[in-house]
Amino acid sequence: MRKKNQMGGEEEEAAIDLTPMLDVVFIMLIFFIVTATFIKEAGIDVNRPFAPTSDEQADAAILVAISANDEIWIDRSLTDPPNVRNVIEKLHQENPKGSLVIQADENSTNEMLVIVMEAAKVAGVANVAIAALKD
Repeated sequence: MRKKNQMGGEEEEAAIDLTPMLDVVFIMLIFFIVTATFIKEAGIDVNRPFAPTSDEQADAAILVAISANDEIWIDRSLTDPPNVRNVIEKLHQENPKGSLVIQADENSTNEMLVIVMEAAKVAGVANVAIAALKD
């Protein structure tokens, strides 16, 4: 857009081009989306037992929940005990460096906990933790 100056001539109005800045912002957004680690939610809420010495697990990639009536939930779906290893293997291949956290209800049986832990071991998951509430 041109304006007339005091001497009768024309001068151009200065404008800032935001296109390069928007390009950089979109490239950064795509980078962060691609490199983000997504946590696979278990799908149900459980009553975890209390443990005063529990530590926080930072790199949990797979969450497995065991309900009070011994149902195993992985990635928001009910999973049969014989299929637990296959599901854990598939999720572990998506993020090999991530760990597995088992959220066992305080009223669930040890049998289901052992089944999930053995399936994780056979699937090649090296870091397995059991979720607990800290006082």
